[in-house]
Amino acid sequence: MVKEIFAKTILNRHKKRDPWFLDDYSLNPYQLCEFNCVYCYIRGSKYGDMKRELAVKINAPAILERELFRRAERKEYGFIALSSATEPWMYIEEKHEITRKCLEIISKHNFPVHCLTKSSLILRDIDILKEIDENAVLPADLRGKLNNGVLITFSFSTLDENVRKIFEPNAPKVKERLNTVKELKDLGLKVGMAFIPLLPFISDSEERIEEMVKAAKELNVNYVFFGDLTLYGKGKEIYFKVLERYFPELVEEYEKIYRGAYLIRSYRNAFYKLAFELCKKYGIKWRIV
Repeated sequence: MVKEIFAKTILNRHKKRDPWFLDDYSLNPYQLCEFNCVYCYIRGSKYGDMKRELAVKINAPAILERELFRRAERKEYGFIALSSATEPWMYIEEKHEITRKCLEIISKHNFPVHCLTKSSLILRDIDILKEIDENAVLPADLRGKLNNGVLITFSFSTLDENVRKIFEPNAPKVKERLNTVKELKDLGLKVGMAFIPLLPFISDSEERIEEMVKAAKELNVNYVFFGDLTLYGKGKEIYFKVLERYFPELVEEYEKIYRGAYLIRSYRNAFYKLAFELCKKYGIKWRIV
């Protein structure tokens, strides 16, 4: 059952622009997420109590209208990330259409948007996304570096469907995501792939990363991201329980490389070095700008 809630605010202004995803704002039309990914960093935060109900912020479009009107009057244009803490095109969006209504408001006020998703439902909103792409006003310092008002980044932690079933139990299948990336590229939009987070000893080997880079090359995406796994709080406990069930031989290895929330420096540095070198080898752009 999905709870309907009323939000007090909906647009979050960052203190500084995200250097990877280029967003100055974030917008989360829902609370929690149907996809239920085991590794989600939200599980370890104050917002990650999965005992709370999945909720739709039914007044999000009305609040966004007021907030963007004021921002547009002051010409405070910047990329809006949809979304930073939930999936904006999860299954319940098909019924509630809150994300679509928010996109209509974003288009009306000419703000650019960065869509972060795992869902093929984004194809439903191509009409609005094309309007935003053509008419959005970019921040002054990004003009010349970017010519697009819409960025779409598809997220993967693995290209192995069996691994996906374990760590992303309710998310769309890998093949469905790859097909959606192709469709979006064929429609002329700026699309990237975020291999975040890759799972140590499971999806971050040289063979696996090279497979991902080759997939990005074949799909002709505009950019890629690679990111490591962060584990803390309740989220770390949940992840280790899944390891114990499906990969018991890796528990001791994880204890060696996670002395806190983050990978030890030597493992992390080797991971990024490998990913960067493979992107360079295949001529794949690392990050957006």
